Amino acid sequence: MDLLRQGPPAEGPGPYPGRWALRSLRESLGAVKHYTLSGVWYYLKRARVSWRAAYLRQWSPDPAYQSKLEQLLVCLREAGQAPGTIELIFMDEAGFYRWPTPAKTWAQDPPASPPCAYHAGNWNNAQWRIIGGLNACTGQVNYLCNYIVGRQQLMAWYQQLHHTYPHARRIYVVQDNWSIHTHPDVQQALQQYPRIQPVWLPTYSSWLNPIEKLWRWLKVDILKMHRLAQDWNLLKHQVSLFLDRFAGGDRQLLQYVGLLGDGKLARALRCQ
Repeated sequence: MDLLRQGPPAEGPGPYPGRWALRSLRESLGAVKHYTLSGVWYYLKRARVSWRAAYLRQWSPDPAYQSKLEQLLVCLREAGQAPGTIELIFMDEAGFYRWPTPAKTWAQDPPASPPCAYHAGNWNNAQWRIIGGLNACTGQVNYLCNYIVGRQQLMAWYQQLHHTYPHARRIYVVQDNWSIHTHPDVQQALQQYPRIQPVWLPTYSSWLNPIEKLWRWLKVDILKMHRLAQDWNLLKHQVSLFLDRFAGGDRQLLQYVGLLGDGKLARALRCQ
């Protein structure tokens, strides 16, 4: 089956296809040339060849990727060696809408159609934004919500973070390269909180920011197929209740986002 390591041949004058199909396998394998397509499938099954999904390769175009990753791991080791004295917070922004995110669910009848725009009234698809931080050692989450996250909200979140950890000697804040994070007004405000030190992630490297998985958990548990489109305030309250569960830290959350276990970030926290 070394043939499968190669790309399939072109069928006719068109471009080469990107992946194998039963038909192209039948044309390329002499042993199954006269098989039906179902026969080819059974032949492959006996040969322990199956229809598989490819792995998504995680890649950042940042030329300083390795140095930024090493800096992140150094900060994680510091936080792991001196918990409570040195805190490391993974920060990110997320948003959600009044209308639910479509998903599969168990239901007896098809879902009702949404109201048409003319009769929608206050059913406009409003958006709500969250800025949050996840403590790498404890799983504690602090956050702020608003209809928009801009400079003022980010500065207010830094102030909240300053008061959340009054006894920490240093607070590392791991964040992406969104332009708001480096805005001069934000950088000037940060000078009021010298204990807070930004740690910059490589560009397009969401896999290095575990709070992204917290947003995924929020979407799965609360936002997908919710029934609260008619009660916008209650939906926002449900989101707050979900996040408030982690106000005192949570080991299950650390496990879920990959900060416990054998991952690279988890090993750095254990100073390995």
